[in-house]
Amino acid sequence: MPDNPRLESLRRRVQQDPSSIAFAQLAEEWRRAGQLKEAVDTARAGLGIHPAYHSARVTLGRALLELNQFEDAQRELEQVLKSAPENLAAIKGLAEAHHRLGALAKALAQYRAALAIARHDPDLEQTIKTLARTVELEAPGDAVSAQAKRVDAAQAEVSSPPLAAVPSPGDDIVQRGRARALATVAALEQWLHAVHVTRAQRCA
Repeated sequence: MPDNPRLESLRRRVQQDPSSIAFAQLAEEWRRAGQLKEAVDTARAGLGIHPAYHSARVTLGRALLELNQFEDAQRELEQVLKSAPENLAAIKGLAEAHHRLGALAKALAQYRAALAIARHDPDLEQTIKTLARTVELEAPGDAVSAQAKRVDAAQAEVSSPPLAAVPSPGDDIVQRGRARALATVAALEQWLHAVHVTRAQRCA
């Protein structure tokens, strides 16, 4: 590791006084230097004494993200946001954790929360724009599934046997209801076909 006078000074300070709040600065210096295990160990040791030190917990969360320990990072950052809901670094870190875990809708919500604080941040704006497109592309699949269920229900209604074999004054109403159900099925099937065509064109 290259010489880092500030890191070395902080390390000696915490070594001499393990209860010093300088542990937070030391953990961040370790993280910036790429010494992620040291950053995590230092942050956790200090947080055992100063559990409410939010900046140190954010450093811990960011170091865990860089170690690809996304679920652990998520827990640490969520804990920060319980007490400090507008902590921008924690919001952005949590957004990244959700993103890396594949929870894209949750990630998008956190990125938007970050942009509400850091207005006109071009990196955040681009990330939101890209992620929103991805989330929207996934949405038609859910819509198709819901519509397919409605089609099945309508088809079941059409194919169900009559309740009574003896004609009654309500027969006309039943017949009209079945006719409407048939029309609904036809319309839904046309809609499903259009959705599949659109998705195929997007994927082409």
